[in-house]
Amino acid sequence: MKKRALLSVSDKSGILEFAQELEKIGYELLSTGGTKKFLEENGVAITAVDEVTKFPEILGGRVKTLHPLVHGGLLAKHDDAEHQSQMAENGISPIDIVCVNLYPFRETIAKPGVTVDDAIENIDIGGPTMLRSAAKNHAYVTVIVDAADYAGVLNELQNKQSTTSETRRRLAAKVFRHTAAYDSYISNYLTDLTGEEYPDQLTLTYELSQTLRYGENPHQKAAFYRSPLGSSFSIANAHQVHGKELSYNNIQDANAALQMIKEFKMSAAVAVKHMNPCGVGTGETIADAFSKAYEADSTSIFGGIVALNREVDADTAKQLATIFLEIIIAPSFSDEAIEMLTQKKNIRLLTIPFDSKINDKWNTVTVEGGLLIQQPDVFGYDDADIQVATERQPTAEELEALKLGWNVVKHVKSNAIVVCNSEMTLGIGAGQMNRVGSAKIALEQAGDAAQGAIMASDAFFPMNDTVEAAAKAGIKAIIQPGGSKKDQESIDKANEYGIAMVFTGIRHFKH
Repeated sequence: MKKRALLSVSDKSGILEFAQELEKIGYELLSTGGTKKFLEENGVAITAVDEVTKFPEILGGRVKTLHPLVHGGLLAKHDDAEHQSQMAENGISPIDIVCVNLYPFRETIAKPGVTVDDAIENIDIGGPTMLRSAAKNHAYVTVIVDAADYAGVLNELQNKQSTTSETRRRLAAKVFRHTAAYDSYISNYLTDLTGEEYPDQLTLTYELSQTLRYGENPHQKAAFYRSPLGSSFSIANAHQVHGKELSYNNIQDANAALQMIKEFKMSAAVAVKHMNPCGVGTGETIADAFSKAYEADSTSIFGGIVALNREVDADTAKQLATIFLEIIIAPSFSDEAIEMLTQKKNIRLLTIPFDSKINDKWNTVTVEGGLLIQQPDVFGYDDADIQVATERQPTAEELEALKLGWNVVKHVKSNAIVVCNSEMTLGIGAGQMNRVGSAKIALEQAGDAAQGAIMASDAFFPMNDTVEAAAKAGIKAIIQPGGSKKDQESIDKANEYGIAMVFTGIRHFKH
């Protein structure tokens, strides 16, 4: 009996050459609609599926392959006597190869202004059903969902007269991953339409972006996956202009830098080490901003990641080129900057469109046996209802410094303290088990520059000891959430030293 292949694809890439080779090998080709027309126009002999089923396509093409003569041919066990008897009784012939890809649902919902009706019409029913049927029966049927697999299948057919069981199982697994991802796009789209915040089941899908040399440490395997519908303002969708491949730690740190730099509208530069800022600067020009970020901690920036929110020009590149950096992130690089920076073979230069939409839906974190989701912390200084709790009001310059400190401290690991002026950070204390420890680190790093500076804290002060330490270092204003039962003790201590203290009403824990 002549072997049969069913071809029905939305993406026509490579299908003509694949069909021509199958025809040469001796397969009868079945097809539907647009695929049939395309292949026939290119000289390939095709049998229409409705010729096999003796039933026309109906409902605008919604029903064409949902028929026992199709699915019997896909699901029958070739070595099962009862199956073979029933096939003979019902005039069903086996289908040996299924090549199907699906209506472009993901691409449709990614289009600006797409209507619900358009989205619904691009939900494929017959395609996934054929794929799943063939994948279930992969002991006998070769199923292909990706044009990248055409060549491998043809090679086996030409050299071995059939595909191997290993190949069929690999392709079947790929099909079930594909249909699972396809269904996740649909379920998440419809769930969003209903406004259901926490559905009883949450299915997320990601695509492999790259395998990594290792994870946090050389003995750990790792890979990087990308959300297919993720924001272009992301490391996952960055364009790498130059440099070697990103590592696991590079990606983590670069993402942290990107989350920080998006806080700023004026020219700004952020330097990051181990997912914490080590220096943040702002200025009239991006070169000025980077100069201040470097000055903030010229030791820790070595081997760090730098993010800038303006094009890297020649003046900025001259500064960047003088130190060892792992990654530089910016909206763009001038030709002069590229020429200077690419002299360093390994430095990674990434461009990201800063004018693109930023994710504001969910952050996810895996834990043993589960997944945590939360809204991103997008609450900034401009969102806060600033309340002055002390007798002394902050000056206009202090308010600018408080704003900078508050927008930085939310990105520092708790317990977090930031000392800064209106243009740059001066000291950062991160990740300590008590707030006084973080304050001591930040104040020690700031040194004499703490005189007249401000302090920002990610959470309230349950004791007045942090205020005491700040006062002795010369801090003139403090910004913190407030909300402790002992707030008054901190307020009294601030009043004692003439420090202005403002409350935001919102904390910024970062674990």
